[in-house]
Amino acid sequence: MRKIGVFGLFFLLTLFSCSSEYTILESIESISLTADSSYKLIGEEITFTVKTNNGTDVTEDAEIFVNDEKIEGNTFTSSTIANYTIKASYFGVSSEPFVITFSDGSEINFKKRVLIEDYTGTWCGNCPRVAHAIELVKQQSDAVVTVAIHRSSSNPSDPNYDPYNFDSSALEALINISGYPKALLNRMTRWSPLEQNNIPQVINLTQGENPKLGLAMNAQVNDGNINLEVKTKFSKDFSNLKLVVYVLENGLIYDQVNYTNFYTGPGYILNFQHDHTLRTCLTPLLGEAVASNLTSVGQTYTKSFSVPIPLNVENANNIEFVAFMVDENNKVVNVRKATPGQDQEFEQL
Repeated sequence: MRKIGVFGLFFLLTLFSCSSEYTILESIESISLTADSSYKLIGEEITFTVKTNNGTDVTEDAEIFVNDEKIEGNTFTSSTIANYTIKASYFGVSSEPFVITFSDGSEINFKKRVLIEDYTGTWCGNCPRVAHAIELVKQQSDAVVTVAIHRSSSNPSDPNYDPYNFDSSALEALINISGYPKALLNRMTRWSPLEQNNIPQVINLTQGENPKLGLAMNAQVNDGNINLEVKTKFSKDFSNLKLVVYVLENGLIYDQVNYTNFYTGPGYILNFQHDHTLRTCLTPLLGEAVASNLTSVGQTYTKSFSVPIPLNVENANNIEFVAFMVDENNKVVNVRKATPGQDQEFEQL
């Protein structure tokens, strides 16, 4: 096709067999050029689309320019870190230019979240104190991920019986802090008791230096099975990282011993709802090592799990997932939670 007039109404005569028909070409007042992303890592491909003011896709016949140089087709990639000005032309009508960026990923920042691991028990009369403190934290920040690790006896005849007991002995040996309740921030820092008086200690961990590591999950629970994909994206070079993935359950109802003045006060909290309860760990409890050649700037590490729903889960509709990376000192770098049906994007800032 060659250049025709632009702002008028045009006709194209096309012959088919012995008949003729006329196709009316639309009046073109403007065109728009869009890209599937304005930001890509070097080596990745950007795809462009050109449409007329009436919404007709004319990408195939349009001319696309990168820094005033015409490209073939409608895709472009770069092996160098740079900004490029993009524009398009269609029968003499030009689009508004815009800028795309290719980078090594080092300038990307991610939302920072803090992990609270609450070592608790239905038999533990002081444990509602931590549950109350967590509620206070969540009133101030949505950047908090909580896990309730129920401890002590799984024997129903034991006075310290807890139906949600989880064997976290390897983790407790690592942190080496005796007694209950205790809450650990980013796995290795004690939330100072009395926790309700030390809310800023948690909030401060959601702020400050960016973790340069983001997580996203695709979480599906169907037909008695869990299919979970955990992705981690890096904007700086890391080494000696380990991945931890929890399966939690919400909405568990069981009486809670209470020595505090919170909730219903001293005695028993009847039919207390236990949320974010740890049911199983899909990785080793202290983490699954990730090779350092997979954790460099610009890379995305993916780990997939396909397992049956744990037998101790009472209601599959109440499952949630928590994934986090720990460093060589077992400190959490960043953490995220997901519920079934979510296909998350990275929380880039």
